[in-house]
Amino acid sequence: MGLLQLLKSQFVCHLLIFYVFLASGLIVNLLQICTLPLWLVSKRLARRINIRLCYWVSSQPVAVLEWWSGTQCTLYTDPESYTLYGKENAIVVMNHSFEIDFLCGWTFCERFGVLGSSKVLAKKELAYVPVIGWMWYFMEIVFCKRKWEEDRRTVAQSLQKLWDYPEKFWFLLFCEGTRLTPKKHEVSMQVAESKGLAKLKHHLLPRTKGFWVTVQNLRGTAVALYDSTLNFRNNEKPTVLGILSGKKYHADLYVRRIPLEQIPEGEAECAAWLHKLYQEKDSFQEHYTQTGRFPGPKTSPPSRPWSLINWLIWSCLLLYPLGLLLARLISSGSVFTLLAAGALCAAASLGVRWMIGQTEVDKGSSYGNKEVLLNIN
Repeated sequence: MGLLQLLKSQFVCHLLIFYVFLASGLIVNLLQICTLPLWLVSKRLARRINIRLCYWVSSQPVAVLEWWSGTQCTLYTDPESYTLYGKENAIVVMNHSFEIDFLCGWTFCERFGVLGSSKVLAKKELAYVPVIGWMWYFMEIVFCKRKWEEDRRTVAQSLQKLWDYPEKFWFLLFCEGTRLTPKKHEVSMQVAESKGLAKLKHHLLPRTKGFWVTVQNLRGTAVALYDSTLNFRNNEKPTVLGILSGKKYHADLYVRRIPLEQIPEGEAECAAWLHKLYQEKDSFQEHYTQTGRFPGPKTSPPSRPWSLINWLIWSCLLLYPLGLLLARLISSGSVFTLLAAGALCAAASLGVRWMIGQTEVDKGSSYGNKEVLLNIN
């Protein structure tokens, strides 16, 4: 292990990365609150400003993945579709199998210049979480309660507000609804058998209702669906802790562009179409398992420097005063002050360890563990 790699593996570095992210995020949240009066004057301008503010926060984890960890991404896609990425509104369907698949989705957005305006379908509770949740609120992220009767109208209304969005956006969607685990896969395949659906080896059954509502309400503004299937070489199971420790992974992402007009408009027909899509995604994953690659030509979209520049600027702005503060505390010689600082650092350490733990697959949501929650009709 080299000196630099040893430095990256130290928990104090992880603590500083989280400090920069949280402190800068809270500053961005405050600036977003300051844009509230602007929404009454110019909604278009307020949206453009919030896109930039969102990028200041969301590009930091991408910078950690690309520049700190050095993780590489190979894209499998046809050249004709490649020229359209980032130049049109699209729905991006991703598989939900890894701890960092959401981060790889953000990286995909960053490579094509739509990270600041990208959208997701998130659970309602996240809207109240500082930094990410508050940032998403101002970014008009679509929140749901995972209760279909309540979500159907609210999700549709939120999606329709994107019709006049001033910049190109991608709407990232995990149709499986929860991250793949052996237990959830077992339950999901029991549901498939009971409903006469084809069983999947590498995915959970997709949840068709949310998908249908998304497609129906984005018709006319989104022009295509990007079917995206992610995997990692050498059977690696990347983790957030591994990324923070500077471990390098190699992601392979297979993307195919499907014009939105090819997706049926009827709910039942759209559901059948989505099930067929996931059967095809399963075959792509099986092909990868057997051959170590996805079908079709491959390319490596270049990393953009802006995420790194943004991260370095925030680090300089926030770590310098922190260093001065720590130096003053140490030089003061006050036992009470030093104990208080030590207690604060210990609390921050526990908080960071807890946040990292929540990204682990076995610590994920229990959503999908029970058959009643896998109502795919």
